[in-house]
Amino acid sequence: MRSALALLLLGLPLAALAQSTAAGLFQAMDSNGDGRISEAEYVAYMSQGFYRRDLNHDGVLEPEELPGGRGKPVTLKEWQDNLRREFHRLDRHHHGYLSPQELMQPPR
Repeated sequence: MRSALALLLLGLPLAALAQSTAAGLFQAMDSNGDGRISEAEYVAYMSQGFYRRDLNHDGVLEPEELPGGRGKPVTLKEWQDNLRREFHRLDRHHHGYLSPQELMQPPR
C-alpha cells in the first residue's frame, strides 16, 4: 500500500514534466474538453504511469518494475484505488471534479 502511494505521488510530477505548462497538463487530462477533470479522466490519465512501468504487461508492478527495484507488488486495481483516493483529496470543494486550481495544489 505504501509503495503504491509512493508511485502515485511520483506519477503526478512525472506527468507534469511531460507537459510544458500547468494548463497543458490540465488539457491533457480533460479528455472530453469540458473544462474540468472527472474522477474517470484523472484515473485514466494517471494510470498511464502504471502501464509504462508494467514492462511485462501482466497488470502487476513487480519489485523490479518499481522505483529502486524493490517493494511489494502493486496491482492495477490497487494503483487505481489509490488514484481515486487522491482524486477525492484533491477535490477540496467536493463537487465531483477537479478545477485547474485543485489539480495543481499539493496533495494533503
